[in-house]
Amino acid sequence: QVQLVESGGGLVQPGGSLRLSCAASGTILSMFVMGWYRQAPGKQRELVASISFGGSTNYAASVKGRFTISRGNAKNTVYLQMNNLKPEDTAVYYCNAARSSNNYWGQGTQVTVSS
Repeated sequence: QVQLVESGGGLVQPGGSLRLSCAASGTILSMFVMGWYRQAPGKQRELVASISFGGSTNYAASVKGRFTISRGNAKNTVYLQMNNLKPEDTAVYYCNAARSSNNYWGQGTQVTVSS
């Protein structure tokens, strides 16, 4: 089993930045496709960003150019750098690891963007 723990969320003003971290226990995350998802109250969970084995990245149109997903050099950590944050980015952010039919989720970290 893979266990994921997110950290780095908090309260920021519009235009500010946050860096989210996802740390794994029990595995090396280079073996997985990694993604960041978010879910706002009353909304469905949506994919924000993903990164493949080879490092190719994909982003939701709403965050492209503002967010960056990356793997740590130790290969057991994944980051989401969020810049120029908007109130619409307010949500619980979840880390996801997927390989074959296996799919693992962290507990989530709250991001609130408000003036």
